[in-house]
This record gives sequence, C-alpha cells and structure tokens, in this order.
Amino acid sequence: MASTLPAAAAASPASSSTTARPRSRSVRSLSGLAPFLRPYRGRIALAAVFLLLAALSTLVFPIALKALIDQGLVSADPGQRLLALREHFLMLFGVGIALGLFSAARFYMVSWLGERITSDLRNAVYRHVVGQSPEFFETTQTGEVLSRLTTDTTLVQTVVGSSLSMGLRNTVMGLGALAMLVVTNPYVMTQVLGILVLVVLPSLWFGRRVRSLSRASQDRVADSSAIAAEVLNAVPVVQSYTQEAHEAARFDTSTERAFATAVRRTRARSVLVAFIIIATFGALLWGLYQGTEAVLRGHISAGHLGQTVVYVILLVSSVAVLAEVYGDLLRAAGATERLMELLATRSGIAEPAQPRALPAVSAGSAVRLHDVSFCYPSRPASPALQHFSLDVRPGETVALVGPSGAGKSTVFQLLLRFYDAQRGQVEVDGVPVRETSLQALRQRIGIVPQDSVIFSANALENIRYGRPDASDAEVEAAARAAFADDFIRALPEGYRTFLGERGVRLSGGQRQRIAIARAMLKNPPLLLLDEATSALDAESERMVQAALEAAMRDRTTLVIAHRLATVQRADRIVVMEHGHIVEVGSHAELMARDGLYARLAALQFEVPEADGADAESPLA
Repeated sequence: MASTLPAAAAASPASSSTTARPRSRSVRSLSGLAPFLRPYRGRIALAAVFLLLAALSTLVFPIALKALIDQGLVSADPGQRLLALREHFLMLFGVGIALGLFSAARFYMVSWLGERITSDLRNAVYRHVVGQSPEFFETTQTGEVLSRLTTDTTLVQTVVGSSLSMGLRNTVMGLGALAMLVVTNPYVMTQVLGILVLVVLPSLWFGRRVRSLSRASQDRVADSSAIAAEVLNAVPVVQSYTQEAHEAARFDTSTERAFATAVRRTRARSVLVAFIIIATFGALLWGLYQGTEAVLRGHISAGHLGQTVVYVILLVSSVAVLAEVYGDLLRAAGATERLMELLATRSGIAEPAQPRALPAVSAGSAVRLHDVSFCYPSRPASPALQHFSLDVRPGETVALVGPSGAGKSTVFQLLLRFYDAQRGQVEVDGVPVRETSLQALRQRIGIVPQDSVIFSANALENIRYGRPDASDAEVEAAARAAFADDFIRALPEGYRTFLGERGVRLSGGQRQRIAIARAMLKNPPLLLLDEATSALDAESERMVQAALEAAMRDRTTLVIAHRLATVQRADRIVVMEHGHIVEVGSHAELMARDGLYARLAALQFEVPEADGADAESPLA
C-alpha cells in the first residue's frame, strides 16, 4: 500500500501538467515581474544611474590609455615625457577610483533590489496559495508548490540581483565601444560588425533550445520535490510497510531524470558559449590584425591602435558576457513563467462582490442545507451528497452517523465553504454561505477535526491559534477546560515547550485535547466536532466529553461520532447513507425502529474494546 499510493499520486494531473505547459520562446516571460518592480521605481532609477556611470567610466579608460601612449610614451619631447606619464597615470587611477565607487554602488543597489523583489514575490505566491480552496490541492502537489517557492524564486533573484545588472552594464559598454569604434575606425568596424551579425543569429537559435531545456529541468526538480514532500509526511507508514528502499529508488529515478535534463541543458548552453567565444575571438583578432597593419602603414598612431584594441576587447567581452546572461535570463524566464501560472490560478471559491453581514446571535447559529447535491471536483461521477436537506436550530446538538463514505464530513466541508454545492442552498443564520465573506463565515465556526493539527510552535501558541489576540490567562483557561492543562504543565518548559513538527512529541490524545482547547478559545456560535474523541483513551474521553458538554452549551453543535456516549446526548441523530438521510430521531427512537442505526449500533457493541478504546466502528 505504501508504494502504490505515492506512485498514484505521482501520476496525478499536477505532476503530469508540468510537461504539458506551453513553452515560451523568449525572455518576454520576465515581464510578469513588472508589478513587483513597480513599487521600487526610485531605487531602480538610482541603480540605473550608477550602472551607467560605471559603464561610462570603463569606456573612458581607452581614451586615457591613448593619451598615455601618444603623449607619455612616444612624445617627441623627452623632458616632458616623465611629467606626462605621471599626469596620465594619475588620470587612469582616477578612472579606476570612479569605476570602483560606481560599481560598488551599482552592486549594492541591484543586490538590494534582487533580495527585496524576491521576498515580495515569494510572499505573494505563498499568500496566494494559502488562499486557494481545497480543490486546488486535489490536483496540485505540495512539493511542486514548495519547489516554485524556493528554486524558482532563487532563479529570479539571480537575474534581478545579478544577471540583469551585468547584462545592462555590458549592453551599455558594448554599444558605447561599438560607437567609439565606428567613429575612430569605421573601415575595421564594418568588417567586425559583419562577423558579429553571424554570431548573433545562431545564438538566438541556440538560446531557444536552452530556454526549452531550462523549463524542463525546473519541472523535473519540482517532480522530485513533490515526491520528497509526500514521503517525508508519511514516514511512519513508509517504514511500517518496509518501503524505504522502494521510495528511495523512486526518488533516485526522479532525480536522475532531473539530472539528465540538466545535462542536456548544460550541453546546449556550453555549445552556445563556445560558439560565441570562438566567433568573437576571431573578430577580435581580425580587428587587431587590421589595426596593426594600419599602424605599420602610418595611417593611425600607436595610441590609436591601443585605444582600438581596448574597445574591441570591451565589445567582445560584452558580447561574451551577454551570452552568459542570456542563458540566465532564459532560465529565469522559465521560473517566472511557472510562478506567474501559480499566481494566475483562481480559487474555485470566490468572495462575493458585496458580502452580506451575518446577523448577531446569542444562543448558537442556525444551519440549513436545502436540497443539496455535491460531487468533489476530482470525483465528478460519484455524488457525495444527493438531495440532502437538514435544518438545525440555534443551540441544538445534532449527531451525524453512518458508514464510511456516507457524506458526513462533506456536510462540514460545505458549511465551511471549502467547496460550493453544485445544487441546492447552504445557509448559516439565514444567510447563504455564498453571499457572505469567507472570513465572517469561518470566524463563526469552530472545528475539531479527527486528525488534529499541531504547528511547529509551543503549546501556548498552538492553542492561541484559535484566537490570536487571546491573553495567556485565556489560553490557560481553555486548556483547563479541555483537560490539557495538567499534561502541558508537566512538559519540560510548560506552555513554552516546543511541540515539534506536527506535534511529534505528544500522544494522539494530547494532540486532540490541544485542538479542542483551540476551538474552545475561539468560542464560536457553531461548533463542528469530527470524531473529536476518537483518539482518546477511556479516561481522557470522559474528561474531554465533560469539557465538550460545557463547550456545546449555548451554541449549535454538529457532531460526527461513532461512540454512543456522544451520540446518545445529541438532541437529534441523523443517519446517513450514500449521501442521503435515511433516519432521524433520538437514540431510543432509532433503536426501536430497528433500521440502519440499530444495525450499526449492534455491530459496535459486538466489537471488543482494547485498553478502554473502541476499535474502528461502523458508525464512523
């Protein structure tokens, strides 16, 4: 089982979609970063000024070098030669100082922009993802999202904080050097430009190939991350089925695919770099040869030749750097494309344009589901609820029971508006859940799930999650009400004890009591209990049951439970099967009818208890 489940997940639409996305053929995908650049226009302009000054400082160097050679080395007056040398070397040193200062300022400003924009992008993606409905996570693997938050944003940071700056600087230098060469030596430059055109055209073709392979490489890395995230969250199951070797082999296969794709990308980029360097070096040598011949003929001075050589070197080196930068831009374009796809995803649960306010309540919320039919998006042919209708009065406690798959948890999902019903109406306090804001709706509901969630924080913060503005005293009061205070105080640092990832330092019953304390601290008018006592032993169940009875007072409660101790105290018991309500009544009434509830209850009584805890029950 441990092997088949992860394998099935790996074949989900999320993983397969990574290879089916349309491929961009240029760096235009980077335009998606414009909204993140816009707030920092002032800093970008300042960085551009420093970048331009650094490039101009570099372009001034050949002019100072020409003056040094012609006036300081080959001057006709030997008496003035030493003085001229000093002046020209001081001039060159001044150029170096300017270049160093402007380059440092450019580096700081651009690096700051890279870090800031990457942080903003990462925050925007994370904020967008946590706002998605559960439907999004039915088809998107968590590992792929994590890959986009880490690997893809790091690539964007490389471009914004380094490569883009280098590209712009070398573009300015290359164009400046080209302009100076055209002015000072047009005959040689006509030939060099022809060679450079022959370099650029094949480079564009190679660049498209690198771009495609860059996107594929990032997709393969995301696949590996998805597998790792899935398995690491299920290590106990993997180990209990002794599937460690199988999962390691599956991860090895995924990383080998990522490696093979990365090798193809690197090979293509290496060919591109080699071609550009060889071709531009040939252009440099040709220009140098032509310039040397011109000096020998007496057409230009030695300083003019030195200036020309340096400008050609600047031009050629700029082209070589731009080739490297272009490869980085192509990789970042793929990363940006993936991030923009994620940001463009829209949740299936939309906020109403003009949300209705929920009325104030004093003794619990009223709940109404009328003729509701619903299928999960991933299972459109299997209805979870069919023509389901239920009215719950304020302050009433209603238990939902029935065999697994009857649709009990689906009722909770619709009330919280994690999904919208395809048919029918779901109302809380007389307001359809589609017409009120999600925040207002969910603030009115407290839930204790079957699988309690513990965050990587201390006990105090885990309980305070129910109401972030609660004081320490209020948190401790909620813990006492949930009978969690004693075991929390027994922890090494009491309420300040770090509970570990997913609460690994606690027992199942302790985690459940913290979840109950969290819901009690929230103090909502509508309480949803999804097998809230299933993880407790008999003694803990009695304590928590008493706490729950106090928590359920003066509020509406919907309970999914299989233990009769909980069910019997409910005002009504709703028996469900295949998404329908088949029976409604009290425990005594339903037992007297000898229907589905009576049969399920009889089966439960036949299941022996071990260590005071029920085994899995048909009423679940």
